[in-house]
Amino acid sequence: MNKIFIGLATSGLLAATALSANAAETYTIDPSHTYGNFEIGHMGLSTMHGRIDVTGGEIVMDRDGDTSRVEVTLDPASVDTGHDKRDEHLRETEGFFEVEKYPEMRFKSTSVTFDGDDEATVEGELTMHGTTKPVTLDVDDIVCKTNPMDEKKYTCGFSAETEIKRSDFDMDAFIPLVADEVEIQIEAEANRPNDQG
Repeated sequence: MNKIFIGLATSGLLAATALSANAAETYTIDPSHTYGNFEIGHMGLSTMHGRIDVTGGEIVMDRDGDTSRVEVTLDPASVDTGHDKRDEHLRETEGFFEVEKYPEMRFKSTSVTFDGDDEATVEGELTMHGTTKPVTLDVDDIVCKTNPMDEKKYTCGFSAETEIKRSDFDMDAFIPLVADEVEIQIEAEANRPNDQG
């Protein structure tokens, strides 16, 4: 009888562990370690680099199901190209960010497809400058582990990239002297709440 009980208990524990391992988990974006970088051509002479702060968001990881999702917000007023006068111009000028009229950028996924353990394709919609368009993020270097700086945290990190045309978002100032195509790279970290650990 004891052997039967122990066997049933062990089977139940293994099943619960497997279910927990495959269950969807929610992670909160860490704005202090998440940012968007961009590259854009300037007059066919050089490539300008800049960044925009990510202010928040949420990621649901469901590798074995279909409930994965990504939501991220960004602050266009934080645009930083390393030159104050240019950054002010980008924030205020019609055809660029116009941050007083459009104070927030947002990405919201419509589907997430994993390719192995460390890559994914995220289809979604980017809202920028008052316009929403479909965007595909190619995600790689997905790593999830106990945070080396805080063992109470379980953290996921990843890199993502995409390319957009700013004219699709009615941001068409100085095209083609300032290129239409913009390459975007995102570096992100997100923490799992302790109650899911």
